Amino acid sequence: MSTGPLTDGDHHVHSTFSDDAVSTPAQNLAAAQVARLREIRMVDHVRVSTTYVPEFLSVVRALPRLEGLTVLTGVEAKILDASGAIDAPPEVLAALGTPAGPDRVLLADHQVPGPDGPWSPRATRERIDAGLAPADVVEMLVTATIRAMRAAGRAQLAHPFSILPKIGLKEDDVPDELLDALAQAAVDTGTTVEINEKWQCPGPRAADRWRAAGVQLVASTDAHDAADVGVYSWVRG
Repeated sequence: MSTGPLTDGDHHVHSTFSDDAVSTPAQNLAAAQVARLREIRMVDHVRVSTTYVPEFLSVVRALPRLEGLTVLTGVEAKILDASGAIDAPPEVLAALGTPAGPDRVLLADHQVPGPDGPWSPRATRERIDAGLAPADVVEMLVTATIRAMRAAGRAQLAHPFSILPKIGLKEDDVPDELLDALAQAAVDTGTTVEINEKWQCPGPRAADRWRAAGVQLVASTDAHDAADVGVYSWVRG
């Protein structure tokens, strides 16, 4: 990347509220202090049925305040279908940015948002093998992402395009006009877009194009262990 996002922030850090993470919010906070971060966004996975969000927010907000370090909150949810539906509790989405809710929802392409619901990578590859045009899959993904951004109002794109290698595609398969449409939606809605260390995406072409369009890019590790908080290699490169 020609000029990457500031790496004195980590805008995607998971805790034990996510079943695949090993560190507590307190441990993540301590790691952020050691890494001399200016900002950390504590985030955990949700689905429509999730009930722990009030407890998660209470724990994070009870953490000691450290001078020079701002603690932000979020929930990570997949985009469910081509309409842009978000797999998060409606009351959590309604409370985004208020004292009762998280700051942002992180919109994730964990699966391909199909017209009839989320498609797994395997199911998507089977459809492509059966004749579905890869360009149609890419357009469906970007269009659903834009719709989810507009529906959420306060979002962050989590590891954009991380699904593509899993279905045999790559970022170069996303045409400029779709990158520009996504950038315009991000600017219109105030959506931040992360440059993700763990999944090494998006690449320089997309990131540079979005930066030039005025999109706010933020660095993230997607850490699931406090040892990884604020530790950047690929992003810095």
